[in-house]
Amino acid sequence: MSKDGLIALTGPSVQPEWIDYNGHMNVAYYLLAFDKVTDLLWDHMGIGLDYVKRTNRSTFTLECHMNFLREVKLGDPLEFTFQLLDHDRKKFHFFGRMYHGTQNYVAATMEWMTLHVDLGIRRGADMDDPTFARFAAVKAAHAALTRPPEAGRVIAMGQRRAG
Repeated sequence: MSKDGLIALTGPSVQPEWIDYNGHMNVAYYLLAFDKVTDLLWDHMGIGLDYVKRTNRSTFTLECHMNFLREVKLGDPLEFTFQLLDHDRKKFHFFGRMYHGTQNYVAATMEWMTLHVDLGIRRGADMDDPTFARFAAVKAAHAALTRPPEAGRVIAMGQRRAG
């Protein structure tokens, strides 16, 4: 469940309905694949479906940024790694990488900020102490990891040379 100190999870393989007319996975399905495996990440972090049923608290994504690095095609297996960049009692900031499962190249990255929510009032809510402690333990374990160079990027055209 760990790859280079990161949380490593196996995702779905690329499905036929995810393929576009260019013969590769459509951009919308990169997000879907990340979303599906995030359910496994939340289970790993102790905030999955059982947590939601027990506490009536869940998570809402506030913002996400994706980078599409290489294409994946029909049937390709997908593997994911996740790094907790930061957290407090209400928010957490994760960075994920999607890998081709057998060729091991990075196909995409996703960075996102998530809010811990009380579903009864549909507002941000503090995590309880045991949940916060789990996040703190993961953050401490990830503190020695290099911050991903893609984290915090802004969309820009870059500088062009004159002439």
